[in-house]
Amino acid sequence: MINYKHLQYFHVVATTGTVARAAQQLHVSAQAISTQLQVLESQLGEELFRKKGRLLELTEAGKIVLQYAEQIFSIGNELEQAIRRGVFTGAETLRVGICDVIPKAMAFRLLQPAREAGLAMRLVCREGRFADLVQDLSAHRLDLVISDQGLPPGGTVRGHTHLLGSSAVAVVGHPELCGAWQGTFPQRLKGAPFLMPGQDATLHSQLKGWLESQRLRPIVVGEFDDGALLMSFAGAGAGFIAVPAVLADAVCAQYGLERAGTVEAIVEQFYAVTVERRVDHPALQRILDRADELFVAGA
Repeated sequence: MINYKHLQYFHVVATTGTVARAAQQLHVSAQAISTQLQVLESQLGEELFRKKGRLLELTEAGKIVLQYAEQIFSIGNELEQAIRRGVFTGAETLRVGICDVIPKAMAFRLLQPAREAGLAMRLVCREGRFADLVQDLSAHRLDLVISDQGLPPGGTVRGHTHLLGSSAVAVVGHPELCGAWQGTFPQRLKGAPFLMPGQDATLHSQLKGWLESQRLRPIVVGEFDDGALLMSFAGAGAGFIAVPAVLADAVCAQYGLERAGTVEAIVEQFYAVTVERRVDHPALQRILDRADELFVAGA
């Protein structure tokens, strides 16, 4: 029978291009990998690689084996996640990573359908940077990552990006701040104090580009990776902030802010990133199915 480890060694060599790189990544000797590849080729009766300069190139048989190997690993990942979720004991667990730039109100509303399902489920939430959360996702320490960006094409992490919804951006501020900077929007922002999301946030570059295109040149008095801290400073009157328009009313009510205007030119998108080939976790499926209700209701 084909050995799972043989397929793992083959897959890493196929994706890195050399035995040496695969050995470094797997922390084994190059000789061990070469031996296992020879065993696999002998079992299949086909050569899987050919040399192309310093790299190894997949043969036609190798390309087919790679497709099957990825499907096998995907199913193996699903099995591991099922065990971690406790499906054999009847106690479901959903482990969610939330990028620190995501507004807490957004994360809560997106996750709420899972809690409303009436399932015997434990929700575990972790917050952090996108790159760190994706690594935890690939290691099956998380079932889902909620983010403002999807997996980059051609990346090292195999996964699936699900668009949850999109929203224009509203600019909000403390009533005293709005009273001090009056006028038509967006001209009223000229020279006004502004609080920016951190550079890891997709909104950072979008907002910066829009402000420059409008020649508004506000005074950036703060930059925050943590969305909750950003809003707390806005609630204290430190500066204007940009929030998803679908959440503007809720954010204003929570932090005592008011809307200064809406930027239709900026569309902020929100994603769910998973590693599963198909989504069979009932709570996760409910999150994906109900996400559009949030964005439609707040449009």
